[in-house]
Amino acid sequence: MKPPLPDRPPEPARLPGPAGAALALELRHLRYFVAVADAGSFTRAAERMFIAQPTLSQQIRRLEEIVGAPLLHRRRDGVRLTKAGRVLLDGSRAVLSLVDQEVNRTRQVAGLGRLRLRVVVSPGLPAALAVEAASMLKSAAAATDVDIAWIETPQDAEFSLIRERRADAGLGWLTVGPEALQSPLEVMSLAKFEPDVWVPSSHAAARRGTISLAELARMDVIHGPRRTEPGTYDAWTRVLRTVDPRFGFSDPPLRHSQVQMNLAFAATADRPTAVLTGPTALAGSSPRLIRLPVTHDMVRVILQHRPLTAMAALAWSGDLPRTLQQILFDTAESITSPGPVRQVQPLTAMSLSPASRPDAAGPRSLV
Repeated sequence: MKPPLPDRPPEPARLPGPAGAALALELRHLRYFVAVADAGSFTRAAERMFIAQPTLSQQIRRLEEIVGAPLLHRRRDGVRLTKAGRVLLDGSRAVLSLVDQEVNRTRQVAGLGRLRLRVVVSPGLPAALAVEAASMLKSAAAATDVDIAWIETPQDAEFSLIRERRADAGLGWLTVGPEALQSPLEVMSLAKFEPDVWVPSSHAAARRGTISLAELARMDVIHGPRRTEPGTYDAWTRVLRTVDPRFGFSDPPLRHSQVQMNLAFAATADRPTAVLTGPTALAGSSPRLIRLPVTHDMVRVILQHRPLTAMAALAWSGDLPRTLQQILFDTAESITSPGPVRQVQPLTAMSLSPASRPDAAGPRSLV
């Protein structure tokens, strides 16, 4: 008869690797990671998150242990995402956005709060359009008991702030084809605009009242700086480089230069210099009188064939709750269809089928 085996303490239950990692992951890890990725450094991210930098570094290391792969390259000039980090960043933004939306929706159902719509507005939009769109958004939101949080900052051609879920919707410039926009963006065009072009009164184009793209490309052109409207800046640079591959805009002389200041510098430049404004006039509209205190011998001309245009658009995330999407769709449709006859075709990365369009039949609804 064999002696009885000694009692052994039971082994702890072991979760499979991926499931264990998922259980160990916390939302704060994702929020810290997104903050570091956006700030580009641990120091700036810690300041924005109001935590100590060593604590932030510790949490990011813990996240890397949970994932099982490095997420950031730590350098003297800041941090750079690894390939795994870029994947997790997109996922983190999606998860955090969904959590925030559902918490807001839960609070609304419980009578503790209202749905919120974060709208980013490009500062360079024509004032009339921005005012009309903002007014309509406010009215539609108030009618459905939704709060709007306004964000004023330049947007790129890909509406990255929305795609990265740092905003829910945006008024900006659509300078690429809808097919170039990544899911889940939905975009509706509002109106096409073009810039004003000013040249010295001594230039041949001033006597004609028109200037060709080739003539403009041979001049120094004050426009920008790029950070104020990167979408239109890059799009118009590409157009001018079709006639001169070396073309590049000259930045305004002062950081916050007004048109009058730019005209003064252009008029006194050593070589022929033009001033190109942002998109200000409806494309194809009749020339209009612009009253400036002093034009400094500069004359406004029309660019032949109107090759520089930008489409004002309202973009939003297709992942938004239906109530918020309806507000945005109705706003865009109201701007582009003032009369009952005109129809709107939404430009989308993931196009709405005819049956799913809010105005397909009966009352407009995204449900």
